[in-house]
Amino acid sequence: MPAISNNNSYASLVKFMLFSLVGIGLAISTYKVSAADQNLFAQHYKKQSAGDLRSLQPVPDTKMFVGKHKNEDNITMLEDGYDLMGTSGFSGMDVSSELALQHAKSIKADIVMVYQKYESAQTASSKLQLIKQAANKGGEIDPNDLEEGPTQYSYHASYWAKLPMPLFGVHVIKLKQAGDDESPSKSLPGLKVIAVIKSSPASSVGLVRGDTLLKLGDLTLNTPEDLFSAVKRYAGQKVAIEFKRGDDEMKQLVQLNARK
Repeated sequence: MPAISNNNSYASLVKFMLFSLVGIGLAISTYKVSAADQNLFAQHYKKQSAGDLRSLQPVPDTKMFVGKHKNEDNITMLEDGYDLMGTSGFSGMDVSSELALQHAKSIKADIVMVYQKYESAQTASSKLQLIKQAANKGGEIDPNDLEEGPTQYSYHASYWAKLPMPLFGVHVIKLKQAGDDESPSKSLPGLKVIAVIKSSPASSVGLVRGDTLLKLGDLTLNTPEDLFSAVKRYAGQKVAIEFKRGDDEMKQLVQLNARK
């Protein structure tokens, strides 16, 4: 007579299968967490923006580029209409740049710039130098000092999000005149332009990096907050911009973009 499974046995089997599937799911989740913990770019990430800056696209097609000169690349990114989301920086032996791209995708960056710089390694020439130094001093060399050491690199990554076209289109800093023991440092008038966004109103009237903004409309510009307030006040209007280029003071009419 064939064996017949009762309902209790069947229910127990289903429970066991469900428990096993849950266990597999937990194992996968644990693996993902562990993989993220091992991503040094994610571990050392520091947000630059106080807000939740990210790509305008729900699912951005994140691009990765290998950079050479961080400061110049940063200016280029600003001029191209991107803003800095944050950076990662650390030292390591051999870290794949693909991890930077993975992290960039997880925070919804449009572009990640990756930099790798050689730091140190125990090479044949450095070993020879140790031997010469020991010979000159009549001392002995610790055998551990002659072991092949790992090559160390410094890594840096910057993460960028594309912004909508701005109302005006400049990035500025406030400059101060260095002081000495007798007189403290003091702020210089105006705001120094460090980047002009391409195709922006600021670009259309010929503003360039290095200009000093003095006034927008009736408002004197002494702090970045002054510029923000002025641009907000005159949004969508044609207004005079006064600035200094070298020793020459100049004035132009600029049509600001309207707020959407």
